[in-house]
Amino acid sequence: MVGFEIWDWATLGLFFLGLIGIIWWVLRQKEETTADYFLAGRTAGWVAIGASIFASNIGSEHLVGLAGAGAESGMAMSHWEFHAWLILVLGWAFVPFYSRSKVFTMPEFLERRYCPAARTFLSVISLISYILTKVAVTAYAGGTVFQTVLGIETVSMFGYDVDFFWVSAVGLVVITGIYTILGGMRAVLYTSVLQAPVLIIGSVVILVVGLVKLGGWGELEAICSQNVTPCGDSMINMIRSAKDPEFPWTGVLLGSAIIGFWYWCTDQYIVQRTLSAPNQKQARRGTIFAGYMKLLPVFIFLVPGMIAYALHQKGIINLARPDKAFPVLVATLLPVGVKGVVVGGLVAALMSSLASLFNSTATLFTVDFYKKFRPDSSERHLVFVGRVATATVVLLGLVWIPVMSKIADYLYRYLQDVQSVIAPSIAAVFILGVFWKRTTAAGGLWGLVIGFLLGMFRLVLLIFKGHLSEGSFLYLLADINWLHFCISLFFLSIGIGIVVSLFTKKPSEEKIQGLTYGSATPEQIQETRQSWNKWDVIHSLIIVGIIVACYIYFW
Repeated sequence: MVGFEIWDWATLGLFFLGLIGIIWWVLRQKEETTADYFLAGRTAGWVAIGASIFASNIGSEHLVGLAGAGAESGMAMSHWEFHAWLILVLGWAFVPFYSRSKVFTMPEFLERRYCPAARTFLSVISLISYILTKVAVTAYAGGTVFQTVLGIETVSMFGYDVDFFWVSAVGLVVITGIYTILGGMRAVLYTSVLQAPVLIIGSVVILVVGLVKLGGWGELEAICSQNVTPCGDSMINMIRSAKDPEFPWTGVLLGSAIIGFWYWCTDQYIVQRTLSAPNQKQARRGTIFAGYMKLLPVFIFLVPGMIAYALHQKGIINLARPDKAFPVLVATLLPVGVKGVVVGGLVAALMSSLASLFNSTATLFTVDFYKKFRPDSSERHLVFVGRVATATVVLLGLVWIPVMSKIADYLYRYLQDVQSVIAPSIAAVFILGVFWKRTTAAGGLWGLVIGFLLGMFRLVLLIFKGHLSEGSFLYLLADINWLHFCISLFFLSIGIGIVVSLFTKKPSEEKIQGLTYGSATPEQIQETRQSWNKWDVIHSLIIVGIIVACYIYFW
């Protein structure tokens, strides 16, 4: 337990006491219907919604990946973290349609707008990707972080010395799974109200202590400016040369937005939080609150990664691998007592991310599969099925961790590639479905299916790229910059949707009523207009203004 003192354990203990108190309160609330269990009875306020959106987003890709990206490439990955404006797009442009449809899941919305086949296809994609990537990656990152921060290699259990990685990874999944199974969406939402501030406070401490140790922001800029790519861009630059092999500006500006739109506006993992709101006002204000908090990750995760790189350059810390940036800072820089706060933040981030995932996956399975084939099931029975589905996901995640530990570096290298091939077709069919009334069920379905299959074909080519002949068509297809491919696949999916729609019978007005722009009734339009006021607009403009200022500064 090197570097982790009694006061750190006491601080961490207080965090868990607060968590237990919230869970105990949640368990006293009755959950007799699916709306209670999966959407917190559609009674969540904007604070809980916004905190849950933010805390759900902050997972292993931030604690390990984003800080590691900062240590390795500087501000290049920051575009994804300045996507607070896309959370506003969710609140202003899409919440009205999701709210009117009264759906539980995003695949269910696609069924309302298109057809049952579109719903099933998106559900299958979502379930597989959640189980095989997010659960295992988060658990693996949690085990790695805690082992590094706490300085514990092994613990004695039942007469055996057990690797602490497994204790922390499995413990994280099991504890989070238990309270998600018992408390459902209410547990996810209201534990986030505690987890989000703890995470922010802990990460801000790292940022401040790191800058003080380094010698200030000017010293950070001076050191990072000396690390220049072959194309002439430094670690400080967000906008990279068009010839940059990873983050060319010709790809990153639109490509990151396509991936961001899919994640923030169409992914069940995020959107389910807004579906738990009682009305459009609470949902929209939740997205605005989340938008403010989404401005933070660049400064509380990515910049600390750059600080770790600079401290390593000065010989103050030893950074063996970029992915170790954040836990190394925690383990080496923080004073007694404060370290417990930061570790509490790490626990909060990982638990919230997992809890959201468990609940979203259970919702997808129960609503999109089980209820579809057993429509006469009682509400109480569906809640039971949801709990069983959550437990199953927990077990599958645990089974996948050993595989994850063997291929973690390989898989993480391709996580962005996975998003770049999944996102385009899904983003395309949602945009067509909401913004173009003429889009037909066939157009939406074929745009989704063909776009996804082409994306998976590209992913297979990436995996076997080393075995392809240089100069061949397949090699050149695999060699396309991942962001340029993402953009191309997005517009191809849009094109397929448009062409097929023009050759098929347009949907009836009754079919799309209230689900697309131009089809809402006067009463629905009035309801949406009454759900916002000038302060919602002002706060949204402030968020956009901050993003623009950051782009100008780091250009």
